Amino acid sequence: MTRKSDDRRHGGGKVPHRAPERTRSAHRHATPPPSRKGDSKRIAKVMARAGLCSRRDAEDWIAAGRVAVNGETIASPAVNVTARDRITIDGKPLPRRERTRLFLYYKPVGLVSTNADPQGRPTMFDALPRNLPRLVSVGRLDIGSEGLLLLTNDGGLARVLELPATAWLRRYRVRAHGQVAQADLEALRGGITIDGIHYGPIEATLEREQGANVWLGFAIREGRNREVRNVLAHLGLQVNRLIRVGFGPFGLGDLAEGAIEEVETGNLREQLGAHIVELAGCDFTGPLSARMAEPPLRRDERRDHRRAP
Repeated sequence: MTRKSDDRRHGGGKVPHRAPERTRSAHRHATPPPSRKGDSKRIAKVMARAGLCSRRDAEDWIAAGRVAVNGETIASPAVNVTARDRITIDGKPLPRRERTRLFLYYKPVGLVSTNADPQGRPTMFDALPRNLPRLVSVGRLDIGSEGLLLLTNDGGLARVLELPATAWLRRYRVRAHGQVAQADLEALRGGITIDGIHYGPIEATLEREQGANVWLGFAIREGRNREVRNVLAHLGLQVNRLIRVGFGPFGLGDLAEGAIEEVETGNLREQLGAHIVELAGCDFTGPLSARMAEPPLRRDERRDHRRAP
């Protein structure tokens, strides 16, 4: 698989905040205009796909009076737009949607997989370089787990890859305290129900023993919350290291801890396949953002950065 490094930042490419210019009351919709059919999409989704912000941010910008459609400031996100509509934010045209991109990231232990953490714990988005587009993760790894996370600038692709119907295989290497027989692991192939929660078929292999620990290969398709830890705890094993080494056709390979690499566009299209590309509405013809490289934020910078519009 050919991969190459490229760029990113949460909120990268956002239009800088500026107080909205005064508009006549007639230009502000008390109720949104009627929705168009066919190729129309909700405006918040269009803004997010352009890489400016998340859908929630887009709704906030609309409520603040920063967004206009065909010269008229809108007050509600319940507006559908088409490619023929002219959208502006703070008077600046909405940039063309960036092409669909996918990055492979080795998440270290100790980072949470969300953009912001209510408990103030460090997030993986804080640790990423700031020259990348706005990215979302495909699923999550808990704070005590490490390994491969897929990051994309296309929310539609992220949602499709997370669907149970997509059923991409998630592969792990696990170190756990305790002893287990291969026969007990083989029994997981038919699935298992623990405390009323059913986990689907699991491929588990005893790789080797290391003192009081065992190393296992573990593969699942559902990716339920803490599935690996819960299933192995049911077998009397306490997980003390959990590394995701593969997700669908993508592998961790020799990616260093904390490193991020981009999947080349042609390879990405091939690995996703025509069905997923169509279902997610991927676009491989759009432009690429061109930003100067920036290092990750220092911890003392992160709080102020999150507050910036």
